[in-house]
Amino acid sequence: MKHLIIASSATALLLAGCATDGGPSQRVLTGAGIGAVTGGALGTLAGGDDGRNAAIGAAVGAIAGAAVGDYMDRQEERLRQQTAGTGIEVDRQGDQIYLTAPSNVTFEVNSASIQPQFYGTLNDIARTLVDYPSTAVDVVGHASADGPADYNMQLSQRRAVTVADYLNAQGIDAVRLYATGMGETQPLPGISPEDPANRRVEIVLTPITQG
Repeated sequence: MKHLIIASSATALLLAGCATDGGPSQRVLTGAGIGAVTGGALGTLAGGDDGRNAAIGAAVGAIAGAAVGDYMDRQEERLRQQTAGTGIEVDRQGDQIYLTAPSNVTFEVNSASIQPQFYGTLNDIARTLVDYPSTAVDVVGHASADGPADYNMQLSQRRAVTVADYLNAQGIDAVRLYATGMGETQPLPGISPEDPANRRVEIVLTPITQG
């Protein structure tokens, strides 16, 4: 069993929820091998953890530095084609690709169950991630500030783990995956923290490079 990392003040709530609901979080904790960090800094996950990068590189291979741009360009183009018209946004920031799915596309209200209409797009994304294996895949859940902060943190974590768990089931190596709950701590710029638009899941792709 691979080690699972959980770091936050919400850890006890997360573990309590996993022990009783039998959902995706429990499957991860009991051996799916997907890392989970609640409320952690995304920068330490998406390519910023040398130990994690080395593990991914050893498992699926790293990219030579000069080839990174082209590798991510081709992946971005394919993802834009797959998500066109779905409500999912694709954003390129340097060598990282951010896929942002609003909660009305992905989940029922107050639920970590994936909506049926999201499966087709998620399957397409998974096929691309299988074809481009030299990337770390961070799945990040976010919530609005509407409701108790502890509940929002736990729900954002469960949603992130649900998506990561599904991607793992579609063939994405667990060593590449981290599920991260940010709760209401990272609202979108320019809107109120209570705005429903803050309820979203991000899939962040970071290239694993040689050297």
